[in-house]
Amino acid sequence: MTYRFDGRVAVVTGAGRGIGRAYAILLAERGARVVVNDVDAEPANAVAGEIGADALADTSDVATADGASALVDSTIERLGRLDILINNAGIIRWAGMPEVDEDNLQQHLAVHVGGSFNTARAAWPHMVERGYGRVVMTTSSGLFGLPNNTSYAAAKGAVIGLARSLATAGTDRGIKVNLIAPGAFTRMAGRGDAPPEMSPDLVAPMAAFLAHEDCPVNGEIYAAGFGRFARLFIAQSPGYVQATAATIEDIATHWEAINDETGYYVPTDLPEWSALFMAHLPRETPKD
Repeated sequence: MTYRFDGRVAVVTGAGRGIGRAYAILLAERGARVVVNDVDAEPANAVAGEIGADALADTSDVATADGASALVDSTIERLGRLDILINNAGIIRWAGMPEVDEDNLQQHLAVHVGGSFNTARAAWPHMVERGYGRVVMTTSSGLFGLPNNTSYAAAKGAVIGLARSLATAGTDRGIKVNLIAPGAFTRMAGRGDAPPEMSPDLVAPMAAFLAHEDCPVNGEIYAAGFGRFARLFIAQSPGYVQATAATIEDIATHWEAINDETGYYVPTDLPEWSALFMAHLPRETPKD
């Protein structure tokens, strides 16, 4: 089977360089009309020109609500629809505790979290009206933590919560929201001269699959890069159940059982997690 995007319109943020550029080019090669969004006009226009007639450049700042609305409104006005939104725009300003300051944190939250929120919010009514949409958010393996990526890790973790919430909201509306954690050597990562095995082009197939109408998942996270593709997930161990009120000593005594990963489960949403977490509690008997 060949996966194509004929008739689809895709918006890719941060598409003037690196990973976003690879996404835009692949989608266009497979038949999509693509809006190449980047706050830097020169690379946005260059990528749109490289793609040709099926691409439009856009320089709206998605870190602001007005910028995101302008991007979506322009897409609808010029291309008539919006089927795919890939939130790829991002920044990284290295800093760790205690040197990292509030401004550093706010910069990361504005672009990564605010940009993802603003564009999704602007696109959502159009997708609901059509009963169809594919949204790909960008998280990162950086959320696992480094001493000097405090703000970046915080923002990328927040994007997961945002995407999982939107995934549940879109379930009955034909909208699927998933996340990609890309790995490549790019200008933002401090390397613009990526060797072939570390190219952004190796990430793009996963993003495109998540953006396709036949994408089989919703609310999931996938790592992609360097020739490897893998699922990331948030799971919980079965843990230990205390029949009576627990003490600190009970926690210490049963620490091994609490941390035992055997039989872990992966909740799809909060209600499922709640049901599993409280499954040991007695059920209320219905009253006559």
